[in-house]
Amino acid sequence: MNRIEPDWPAPPRVRALCTTRSGGVSLGPFAGLNLADHVGDEPSAVARNRALLRECLALPAKPHWLRQVHGCTVADAARDPRDCRADAVITARPREVCAVLTADCLPLLLCDEAGTHVAAVHAGWRGLAAGVIEATVARFPAPPRELLCWLGPAIGPGAFEVGTEVRARFLARGDAGTHAAFVPASGGRWLADLYALARERLRACGVGRIRGGGLCTYSDPGRFFSYRRDGVTGRMASLIWIDPYQ
Repeated sequence: MNRIEPDWPAPPRVRALCTTRSGGVSLGPFAGLNLADHVGDEPSAVARNRALLRECLALPAKPHWLRQVHGCTVADAARDPRDCRADAVITARPREVCAVLTADCLPLLLCDEAGTHVAAVHAGWRGLAAGVIEATVARFPAPPRELLCWLGPAIGPGAFEVGTEVRARFLARGDAGTHAAFVPASGGRWLADLYALARERLRACGVGRIRGGGLCTYSDPGRFFSYRRDGVTGRMASLIWIDPYQ
């Protein structure tokens, strides 16, 4: 089972990774390691893929899967039930595995420099505009300057075409770097850079240590699912947890 591990200066007790589509038992448009149970894949295949995920990666517990709705609610993995409606999940409890599913939307993994809290965030353009990053950062007891963030695989700036209404939503905030995140495309549309938009929001919150942000799901069908490219497709998982033995 292939995986991507963040290249970031997180403390040793913070474990984090992102899956790819390789491995697993799903077939057809979901071929490989589809971990989502809401996209039309065979339930038995998804269940087996999730079991393989835990077995192959030696996860300390079942991931805290969410029912993602492109909003800004942040769940607590130690308190809220699995499959609750949220787009981010945070925990201070060791062994609790925070997880988000993506196939073009941007996954963010966050931790504090002491390794006492970790969080996973699902951020498409709607979640970014709604403030999911700000809501998650606000849940950390540590000040934002003590947080670290890794940006996982998402649709790249050369492939994510949006309408004028999406650009207007972001420009309305007046953030200094927002204009540069949009490049004119044909037909009055725009190419949007999710990575740049996320970095702008993180820096505005006071989070300055940001890594990742160079993997495009749309342009790499061998490694990644992509909803914008394929329509019917699976989902990868981005996971983070605290290892009690470190």
